[in-house]
Amino acid sequence: MTDGDEQPPGRTTDGDEHRPAVDAVDAVDKASAADAVAANVSANAGADDTRAETARAADAGADSAEVDAAVDTIAPAPAPDAASLPHLVAVPAPYPVPMAHVGEPTRAVRKRRRWPLWTALGLALGLVAGAVPGVLLRGPAQDAAGRSAAKSDPGTAAQRRLGERMLALLDRQATALVGADRAGFLAIAEPAARPALSRRYAALRALRVTVWRPAADGVPEAADGQPGQWRQTITVGYCFVAPDCAPSTVELDARWRLVGEEPRLTALEPSGTDPAGVRPWQANDLAVTVGKRVVVATTTAQRSKLPGLLAQAEAAARVADRYAVGDARPDRYLVYYAGKTEWRRWYGGGRPKWTAGYAVGVGGGRHDVVLNAQTVTPDGVDDLLRHELTHAASLPDRGYADRADWWLVEGLAEYAGADGQPVHRYEGLTEVRDLLRGGWSGRLEAVAPEADASDSRVGGAYGVGYLAVRHLVDRYGEQRMLDFYRAVVHERRSPAQAADEVLGDPWSMLHDECVAYVRAVVG
Repeated sequence: MTDGDEQPPGRTTDGDEHRPAVDAVDAVDKASAADAVAANVSANAGADDTRAETARAADAGADSAEVDAAVDTIAPAPAPDAASLPHLVAVPAPYPVPMAHVGEPTRAVRKRRRWPLWTALGLALGLVAGAVPGVLLRGPAQDAAGRSAAKSDPGTAAQRRLGERMLALLDRQATALVGADRAGFLAIAEPAARPALSRRYAALRALRVTVWRPAADGVPEAADGQPGQWRQTITVGYCFVAPDCAPSTVELDARWRLVGEEPRLTALEPSGTDPAGVRPWQANDLAVTVGKRVVVATTTAQRSKLPGLLAQAEAAARVADRYAVGDARPDRYLVYYAGKTEWRRWYGGGRPKWTAGYAVGVGGGRHDVVLNAQTVTPDGVDDLLRHELTHAASLPDRGYADRADWWLVEGLAEYAGADGQPVHRYEGLTEVRDLLRGGWSGRLEAVAPEADASDSRVGGAYGVGYLAVRHLVDRYGEQRMLDFYRAVVHERRSPAQAADEVLGDPWSMLHDECVAYVRAVVG
């Protein structure tokens, strides 16, 4: 959960962790480094312009050549009764993006991604379970058959036998789903459950589901006060489009009624214990378009937006792919375009009013991206997509663990969002200048904004992250910067250790170089 959105797992520092002090030799180096940085800022501007125009020309040609999509529209299923509607789960939001102030004529404030610093409980959950801010991610172990291993709850012999029959039915349903057999998918369910399941089937087929592996989390339990009714929590590993992906996971509550000795499915609902909340395909009819690198989905009411969104997302994916960290780039990026109602429901809702988009971890090394249709503007969607898809490409499966690394995580995403534009064209420089005049200690590890920070403070923080990463790129090149990012964010080394091992220079010197560069750019 980042942009990203999360308080990731790993190191248990609270964001105020003390960094190594500067020694006497470093102090001398810093002064000369700051002078050198200031002198080089204006000299780089011309080269920036050339690089940006070349990159944009290449992308423009690719845009027209590469967008190859098929749009599947799902007609609304019969309206289910209230009992069959999904239960919504409120969880902290992932990597939100604030909206610009309305009616501020003197300067434009970019839509920026504010990372809420959730309560101590949210932080503790992230650290324990490995979530991106506020969202627990699971990476369940797999059994020999390649599906998630069940939680160990032996139960009674009768419960175990009943659970085996239920799981066999769910396996049969999974085979029908992947095999495009709607009748087989519905066959294990009671008639009253079929309208909601029909909608689920249609949404998953539109997303081109290729893997659906249910596994029982323990044994079924009798429903209190409901003779013959049983409840069972299951974890499903699933893939879209790619048949051999590392599955994402979702927790579901299966409800059953015994007819003689035969279980009959009465509901398959979002689990109240799934920290990622309700997935869009659990809540809505969807219109879906599939491109070479991106799947874009929205409600049927918004389907006319899909061709344009796909073209923009495909272009953004080509940028984000360059910043993939790990063994491979994402097999597909998944972007959801949420209307007003859906924004409040998908992945738990509850985002601040200024949020324009976020990326949320769903397991399997994958982060779904959600855009807010109410706030995304035509001129802002491109850099928003580049930013969020870069989070999806570069974040560890379970997020990052130290708030002190916020500047690096968001700085990389902002750098990708800028897409090679010259530094002096970055829209947040005014906010950075305001931040330097007050409200920031000058330490990168302390630049992350608080949850109630003003939009200007948030914009300044993102700008500082961008400029610091930009300086590292200018000094060492993109690949060595990414190696540094991997060491800090994925391998959880301190910046001091990573700088020494990866960049060959002391972090105390590089930190102050980065800050000097920030000051030199904004004047």
